[in-house]
Amino acid sequence: MNLFLFFLLAVEIHSVAPVMHILENIYMVSSEVTNIPDYANSGYVDEVEMYCYSSNSRRREPKQDWIENIIADEPHYWQRMTERDGVLPQFYRNYLETAKRSFNQTGGVHVLQVTLGCEWDEDTDESEGWFQAGYDGEDILSLDMKTWTWTAAKPQAVPTKDMLDQNKAQLDYAKYFFTEECPHNLKRFVNYGRKVLMRRELPEVFLLQKTPSSPVSCLATGFYPNRALLFWRKDGQEIHQDVEHGELLPNHDGTFQMTVDLEVDVTADVEGKYECVFQLSGVKEDMVTKLERRSILSNASREGCMLSSHEVFLFGLLAALQTNGASPLWRSSLWPSSLWCSSLWRSLSSLSSVSRTDKSTTIQLLVTVASSSERG
Repeated sequence: MNLFLFFLLAVEIHSVAPVMHILENIYMVSSEVTNIPDYANSGYVDEVEMYCYSSNSRRREPKQDWIENIIADEPHYWQRMTERDGVLPQFYRNYLETAKRSFNQTGGVHVLQVTLGCEWDEDTDESEGWFQAGYDGEDILSLDMKTWTWTAAKPQAVPTKDMLDQNKAQLDYAKYFFTEECPHNLKRFVNYGRKVLMRRELPEVFLLQKTPSSPVSCLATGFYPNRALLFWRKDGQEIHQDVEHGELLPNHDGTFQMTVDLEVDVTADVEGKYECVFQLSGVKEDMVTKLERRSILSNASREGCMLSSHEVFLFGLLAALQTNGASPLWRSSLWPSSLWCSSLWRSLSSLSSVSRTDKSTTIQLLVTVASSSERG
């Protein structure tokens, strides 16, 4: 074989990352909890909600446009799933009562939650399932997919485990569901929703420091999907000492953000030695941000975009308009005021009527509206 061709093939093979997909179903049943349905379930593919069902609505409600295509193309499948939804509430209510008896409980607020699903490697076509049950916030039962036996995480769950282990018909169905039905359904959903599920959005990356003695925080915000890594490197090697990872948080526009902090004295000697690295699943190239004093945004420097009082008022207004309790785009204890504008532009850009290329005109218009609100 031509050596150059072999080299190209080797590079191509090495650079292709495996594509994993996950189907997850979440079931929750409760007792004496007010203001919410006593039963609800929802389905997710790659953490994108596809549908939901509750004891209030009593119907499976699609959450994505491409689910509507499944309903149109495969009405019998959707009807079968809807009929199953009608049976499951009582099934899980019975399990909740069993759990209450096992813990010698009668009345009061109690919640049983079950998560089950499977993951599928699109490259190898291999799949693996899981089942996990929790009661009042603690794990109680799981299914070992290698031995096909149940595991009790609490002594009170042992009688239920023994009963399930002896139910051969139920175990046979579990094997069928997790090895055949679940992967088949996952492939169906990926096929219909591929355009949405496979989209990739790279983040904006910022280096932040509240004061010169504070940790340097690397913030990546605006990425999708949430299968991503963010870490610090020194001299080309990933480091863990003096590093603290923050939570993965959702943004109001459906994207995600995360941070990783580094305790370091940013002197001329260390500049260029440290790098913040962002990796997104399905994207070959890393995003690398070198640690340099000039690239750090901080309150102390007062560099960058500064907001007037009207703009601060507007930013608060935009934050208040975020729906469903989504996490804000900033953490006020960390983000310097010089980054507020950047975050404001991200908020504005998520509105269909706002163009990123016309930011100054947009902010002037909105500040005028905010000014009128203050006078009124």
